[in-house]
Amino acid sequence: MKIIDKTPLQDASGNINPIARVQGTLKYGLSWFAELEAQKAVITQLDRLLEKGFVLIRNFTLPNSEIVIPIILIGAGGIWVIYVTKEKGSFEAKGDQWNTLDNNGRAQPAPINFIGRVAQLTTALQKYLKIQKIELPSPIEAVLIAADPGAQIESVRPIARVVRSDAIKQFATSLLQARPVWRTDFIHELADRIIDPTPPAELEPVKSGSPESGLRSQGGFDESAQGFNANDLGFDFEDGTAQPASQNSNIPNPQQPLPASRSKPAAPKKGLMGLGNTQIVLLAGMLIVECCVLIGFGVLLYTSL
Repeated sequence: MKIIDKTPLQDASGNINPIARVQGTLKYGLSWFAELEAQKAVITQLDRLLEKGFVLIRNFTLPNSEIVIPIILIGAGGIWVIYVTKEKGSFEAKGDQWNTLDNNGRAQPAPINFIGRVAQLTTALQKYLKIQKIELPSPIEAVLIAADPGAQIESVRPIARVVRSDAIKQFATSLLQARPVWRTDFIHELADRIIDPTPPAELEPVKSGSPESGLRSQGGFDESAQGFNANDLGFDFEDGTAQPASQNSNIPNPQQPLPASRSKPAAPKKGLMGLGNTQIVLLAGMLIVECCVLIGFGVLLYTSL
């Protein structure tokens, strides 16, 4: 499986230094780094299970926006948008709802609707491809993977596929057995087109005499594609959950970056190492607390000698 890693703030070796970790936490939320680690664990498993005919794009930011698609998996059977959660506990995935279950089995809405989140991200990618004039033979499938074995999930016809940590192998097997909708070489062309929306000049349709032209003709590129604009999606990520036709509730999502609004406010001034004033203050506060802890530990160690 080919992996294209577009994770922001990491270096060429795929590592995130302490300063970048603080920046990412301030921008994407407190669970940002932990979810990156959960992604790594799931991607490692998928890499062992899936063949060369798959391309995985990690943490791709849609152009002209700050919408980050966690995992885009492209195979002969289609496209999947995957969100990996590190949450553990008892949950219920029912329709477009993501609920927590108490000891008595009573359900109540969870603080973050992960089902809604992955559904909205899937809609965003699908509209992005549509704007780019990329025709797909079938809709993109939304998948929520619980990376922690401590997550117990009851599924009642959810709008996204829910995969527990012990079912990742079965999930990969289903992808391998999916009916092909396009050729393997088209998968790599599609991945390149997603990352670089500029239509390649040398890209040509498969000749009609090709034995697999029927598959190829079901999905293709239109050279008249226009530039992507987050405002063209028809919805905002401010509420953090998907808004399918059957869902009207708004649940906050502090972790997904927000696209630029229609009336763009003035960009905050950047200071040291690209950090804003608020970020610098928070970083200084964290360093002061850490120094106090180290000093206290040193005093305790000195007095115990």
